[in-house]
Amino acid sequence: MDNLVLFEHADIQGGDNVVIHGLDMAVKSGDLVYIVGRVGTGKTSLIRTVIADSPLKNGHGEVCGVTLEKIRPRAVPALRRKIGVVFQDFRLLMDRNISDNLEFVLRSTGWKDRGAIAVRIEEVLEAVGLTTKAHKMPHQLSGGEQQRAAIARAILNEPELILADEPTGNLDSETADGIMQLLMSLNREKGTAIIIVTHSKELFNKYPGRVFVCRDETCTETRTDEVLELAITI
Repeated sequence: MDNLVLFEHADIQGGDNVVIHGLDMAVKSGDLVYIVGRVGTGKTSLIRTVIADSPLKNGHGEVCGVTLEKIRPRAVPALRRKIGVVFQDFRLLMDRNISDNLEFVLRSTGWKDRGAIAVRIEEVLEAVGLTTKAHKMPHQLSGGEQQRAAIARAILNEPELILADEPTGNLDSETADGIMQLLMSLNREKGTAIIIVTHSKELFNKYPGRVFVCRDETCTETRTDEVLELAITI
């Protein structure tokens, strides 16, 4: 099975500085991967590198078949169409309703047929349980509903890979559990690879997956039981 994400001896940049040295990571279809670590250990910089928002200057990286150290600016939009990104702060467009938020993304990624757009919007809203909320403005939704809308946006183009940066960080435990169950269903039923950045040990203890720990300018895969025993705040 081909790797959707591959890093070999890669140095991850955070601004002008290397924040992770010599990263080795391979993520395949169907994988569930957590990236954990304290603030400032390079987790977000790693995500930015995956979406080609931060350049890879040393080592080798591939994402969805694209070589990161060779990618040209004009090829970045095509790469990002293969990736769904879910942010902690939702990042919905506040001046339009949920349906229009989704239509904006589809049109921005090359969809033109009005009927096909309407069908796809209905499909993803049904998948996240928001079929009755299409006409609502983002501020009229709860935090959990806004995050579901953000997940709907992320899966519009049926991405091979979803990156979720603290997707439950602003949510209460019950709502967070619902969001995680939704992500897990995408992982199981669609085989979508999911990489989750989190501070929550409880999250990956409850929903087991592979765990990479960022600390001391490294990011290495670690057994879940070892992570739970680490005397560090993540």
